[in-house]
Amino acid sequence: MTNLKSHIEPKANRRFRRLALNTIIVLYLLIVAGGVVRSTGSGMGCPDWPRCFGRWVPPTELSELPADYKEVYRGKLKGEVIFNPAKTWTEYVNRLIGAFTGVMIFLLLLASLPFLKRGPRKIFYYSLSAFLLVGFQGWLGAKVVSFELAPVVVTLHMLLAIVIVFLVLYLFTWARFFGQSDINNVKDKAGLSGWGVAAMSLSLVQILLGTQVRETMDVTIAALGYDQRALWIGSLGTEFYIHRSFSILLVLINGLWIYKVLQVEQAGSIIRKFAFACAGVLGIELLTGISMAYLGVPALAQPSHLVLAIILIGLQYMVWLLNSKRYLSTAPQSGAPILVNE
Repeated sequence: MTNLKSHIEPKANRRFRRLALNTIIVLYLLIVAGGVVRSTGSGMGCPDWPRCFGRWVPPTELSELPADYKEVYRGKLKGEVIFNPAKTWTEYVNRLIGAFTGVMIFLLLLASLPFLKRGPRKIFYYSLSAFLLVGFQGWLGAKVVSFELAPVVVTLHMLLAIVIVFLVLYLFTWARFFGQSDINNVKDKAGLSGWGVAAMSLSLVQILLGTQVRETMDVTIAALGYDQRALWIGSLGTEFYIHRSFSILLVLINGLWIYKVLQVEQAGSIIRKFAFACAGVLGIELLTGISMAYLGVPALAQPSHLVLAIILIGLQYMVWLLNSKRYLSTAPQSGAPILVNE
């Protein structure tokens, strides 16, 4: 393998890096919004798409809707529609953030155009992939509405969000860290890449198990109502206990992996800092899970639990990526990042 130095000007690289970072922030805001939508039961707050109750700006009170609005939207939802302004605007804000995310991804794609001519071209292709996937994600979001929150569609929606986050994290990591002095000469020591893959895989499985729990909880909420939060956990099925028990394995593998990273990496290294971040996020994630299990599912704990899970798997990916010898240069140089031919 030979080292290749990008011919992109440092200013253009900095601009791309800042835009990638801002896009990551917006992506996580979108995940937060999606978590709030799920935890408040606002997924059908807007019964149609892309408009909301037939309007680009949704109503704020019942008087703004036609008298027969239930009849109009019953056919689309195969059930009665009851207007709830809080749920309607929660879903609408989620859609607005989704649209803004699409704009940010498009701007990132434009910023990647110089790489198509001067290399490395894969930066452009990864940016293009993220843009296309966001478009598909928007279409899938419409299907989430039309299929009335069908479990398979909701799970696919979540998986695709994680893929998009990984793509943009890769772009930011390349622009910010590759070829920098604090990670040069980093090798895949002590099998850390394999441990990292195991940790990410377990986190992904746990997220998917969590979506199953959430789907079961939706049924429970429909039966008991939102004013019976204290009874929700006790009414869940085996999905909840599998999810809870699996967390023990998740903590053990992540703890061992993080320990190995801290043993290998030098004090002050960026990989070591991200490993500490993984440990911190994992700890807070456990606390939110415990609070839901034993404190009657606090409203803020639900979206926090989901967002922390996505943050954790993102940090795991960063540690794995920075540690992997497949991507890192072993020759310290200044200027633009250095890549390794693949």
